[in-house]
Order: sequence, then C-alpha cells, then structure tokens
Amino acid sequence: MSKRNRIFVGILLIYAAGVAFFLYRVVIDLDPRYRESAEESLVESAYLMATLIEQDVHNGAINTERLAPLFRSLYAKQFSARIFGVHKTRVELRAYVTDRQGQVLFHSLGGEYYGDYSRWRDVKLALRGEYGARITPDVEGEPLTSVMYASAPIRAYNGGDGEIVGSVTVGKPVQSFGQFVSAAREKTLVAGLISALAVLVLALIVSVWLVRPFGLIADYIAYVRKQRSLSLPRLGRRALAVMAAAYDEMRDALAGRNYVADYVQTLTHEVKSPLSAIRGAAELLQEPMPPAQQQRFVGNILRETQRIQEMVDRMMELTVLESRRVLDQTEPVALGALLEDALGSAQTAADTRHITLRLDAPVDASVEGDAFLLRRAVGNLIDNAIDFAPAGSVVQVTLQRDPRTARISVRDHGPGIPGYARDKVFEKFYSLARPHSKKKSTGLGLAFVKEIAALHHGRIELGNATGQGALATLSLPVVPGD
Repeated sequence: MSKRNRIFVGILLIYAAGVAFFLYRVVIDLDPRYRESAEESLVESAYLMATLIEQDVHNGAINTERLAPLFRSLYAKQFSARIFGVHKTRVELRAYVTDRQGQVLFHSLGGEYYGDYSRWRDVKLALRGEYGARITPDVEGEPLTSVMYASAPIRAYNGGDGEIVGSVTVGKPVQSFGQFVSAAREKTLVAGLISALAVLVLALIVSVWLVRPFGLIADYIAYVRKQRSLSLPRLGRRALAVMAAAYDEMRDALAGRNYVADYVQTLTHEVKSPLSAIRGAAELLQEPMPPAQQQRFVGNILRETQRIQEMVDRMMELTVLESRRVLDQTEPVALGALLEDALGSAQTAADTRHITLRLDAPVDASVEGDAFLLRRAVGNLIDNAIDFAPAGSVVQVTLQRDPRTARISVRDHGPGIPGYARDKVFEKFYSLARPHSKKKSTGLGLAFVKEIAALHHGRIELGNATGQGALATLSLPVVPGD
C-alpha cells in the first residue's frame, strides 16, 4: 500500500474511531438516564403510598389490613399496553411496609418476604426522615434480577407532631424498563452507523477525485524506471498522454472542489435543523413528563431521523446521476404509456387528499432515453403538484408535441411560485413549505429532474400558470421519424 493510501486509510480510521467513541458514550449513557427517570417515578409512588397508609395510623400503630386485598386485585388485572414497541401485560410494582424498628408489617409478594429490614439502606434512611433508595438483586450474584427500591417515611399526625412510626418502600424490577433501554440503543446505533457510512462514502469519492491525477504522475515515474533502454520519442509520447490525462482529471477535480464545498456546506445547513430538533427532544426526554408528551417527543425524533435518512438517500442518488455524462443504454420510450403508469402510481397519494388526476394526451410521442429515469422525473413533477394542490382540486397532465419536441406539462391550482423563489427552485436543498402540512421536502426532487432532462438533451421549466397554480414543463427531443 502506498504512503498516500496509508494516510487516507489512517484518516478514515481516526474518523471511524471518533464516531464509534461518540456512539459508545451515547449508548452507555442511556441506561443511567432511564434509571433516573424510573427512580423519580418510584419516589412519587412511595410518598403516595405513605400518604394513604397514614390515614390508617392510630395512636402510633400502622394498620395494613386493606393493603393485601388491594395488591391481590392489582396483580390479578390483565391488560395489554403497547409502549413504544414494548408489550406490557401485568403490573410489576411491589411494595412493603415496616414499623419503626424495621420489621416488615406487610409485603405485596407474600409472607415469605417478612423479616427485619432495618439493615437495608432504604428503610434505615426513611426511618431517620431521609431519602432512601437501593438496587438489590432478588437472586444473589444475578444482576438481571435486580430491583430498584425507593422509600418514604410514615408519620403519625393524629394528635402528634408528625412522628415517624414506620416506612413504606416501593420497588420495580430493572428488567422491566431495560426493554426500553435496548430499543433506544438499537435505534441510536442504526442512525449513527448510517450517518457515518454516508460520510465515509462521500469522503472516499472526494478523495478519489482529488488524489487520482497526482497518482498518474507517480505511475509515469514508475513506468520510466522500468524501461531498460532510453527512447526519448517513446517516453515523450507516454509523458504527453499522462499529462493530458492528469490535466483532464485535475481540471475536473479543481472545478468540482468548489462544487463539493458548496454541496457539503448546504447539506450541513439543511441537516442542522433536524439534528437540533433531535437533540432538543432527547434533552427534554431526560426530564420527568407525562407519557403522552414523551410519545410526542419520541415521534419528533423518529420523524427528523427519517428526514435525514431521506435526504442522504436522495443525495446519493443525485450524486450518482450527476457523475453520468451520457446514458449508458437508450431505447425508444412511448410517453403516453409512461404518463399513464406515472399517474396510476400517484393515484393513492392523490386520493388521500381528494385530488383528481387528469391526463390530456391527444397524440403520443416517443423519445430516445432511459424509461426508468424518465418515469422518475415525471413522478417527481406529479408528486410536487399533488403536494401543492388544494384538496378537492385537479392536477392536469398534458402531452403535446411538434415535429422535433415532446412537451410534458404538469399543472396544479395551488398558490403558485413566489417571485423570490423562481430562480431557486432547481437549487439543491431548496424547498417551499407545503400549504397543507407547512413542511418542506428534501429539496432534491427538482434538481433530480433537471439532471435527467439534461441527460436526455431536454430541459425543464417551472413557472406560474395563467390564472392560478404552478406549471412544470419537461421538453424532450422526439425520435426522428416518429
């Protein structure tokens, strides 16, 4: 391996190590955060239990008679709750009550758990009026059976000054919320690995573009060293060929350097917003909040992660398309059948918003090109029109032709294109908010259509239609003699 390649591999390894360390820190921090949330809920439950039990304290004596039937009924309940992919069917909360000496007066799991609990940290501290908590395995030496406990003092207020007469402790198996930790770890690792892979692929492409021209010169030096005899004409021809190839590749690389820098800068700007939303939601999830609010913030994280994923996927597709200077294989493509197929695929999305798709193709036309790419281009234009069309309106697709050109027009009856956006609609990552959802797309769809049109020696135009709405027109050269 050459020194150049070793340096490049070293940089990639350093980057991979950095990403791995970051993911490791995030993943190992999930379990403590979940435990803190669970402990906070246990503290509230303990004080709720203490308040209920204090209603049955008379002359300093704790009456626990109604606790046994209460917990028997609680444990007998059958239910089905789907919580972020985790299926819960039974209550796992446990509780026990002690007197002022630490002797157990009641235990929700049965009489075999009675005894002297005064040595346990939760009971000892609660009887002193302090906050007590502990994590202890049910089976010695098996951490998977660990249970988290939190306690609260029981006070006698009837005729007294709040004297501590006992303690109540509530507990919950750690394994019950460990399922949520495992699910969060898996999602974090998947999102992190996909992002790291995308950056590594982009770095590899950029490196090949920038380094390869200099490698040609090194190859020429190696060629000269292998020559057994000196032949100036042969070496001259070889040098001219190498220099011509190097010049072409360096020109492409240098011309593309600003393009890549602009590409990365724009992508970074676009990714910053969903990443900020993910970070904000993650920070808020560390605070106590109702389950409904937690579900809303988790939904925000999933939605913004999907947005980043879609942006990366579309960016990779566009990068591959831009690297093609010509179509590898072409064939005659009948536009009439292609439009019918595209409208059929978009029908479900249109029906959702009660939009009518209408095709007006009085004549057919054939173009020379790639049917798959042309289908993608037309599909993007129709999807855009559906997104901006008012509910209950019509999206009109028209096919027209003259002796040399076929024109596919897609019109909606939405708000049209604002004046400030007319020169930007084909820029990468530029997008307008959809009227019905107030959300933006990846901003890569029209750039994708523009590249497909250029590969087919055509053009795409987007403007405002007469009256109301936007009008997109894809012009393509027809097959001669068609």
